[in-house]
Amino acid sequence: MRADNTTPLIAAARNRHELTRAKAIRALRELDRDGTPITFESIARQAGVSRSWLYSQPDLRADIERLRGATGRAPNPSIPAAQRTSDASLLGRLQAAQERNRLLSEDNQRLRRQLAHALGDQRAALGNAPQGGRLRHSSATIGPC
Repeated sequence: MRADNTTPLIAAARNRHELTRAKAIRALRELDRDGTPITFESIARQAGVSRSWLYSQPDLRADIERLRGATGRAPNPSIPAAQRTSDASLLGRLQAAQERNRLLSEDNQRLRRQLAHALGDQRAALGNAPQGGRLRHSSATIGPC
């Protein structure tokens, strides 16, 4: 009678499968961390597995497609996922820039008004100068106030 070797064979196959999954996950994380574009080909090459095997693993396939989509839309796909700007961060930066622009515009208007008043005061003072003195009139253009 033949010995039953199925249990050790099943255990070996399960172990080999888990090691292969670990290599694929490690390759996925390394390529993403390095900013390398994520594709099934690049993961398969890095991990030493076949592309068809990657496609047959639903969780790995979903991760690869998600990261491939994220790097494909990015203006520079060499930026790692951990360093990419989120939509919330971009919105916050935009709002801060708009507020800064508003404050600078208000400050600019205030300074224009002050300059207009100072030039008006200067012209009034020159108009009261003695007749024998030589007056030099300058023309200054001020933008909208």
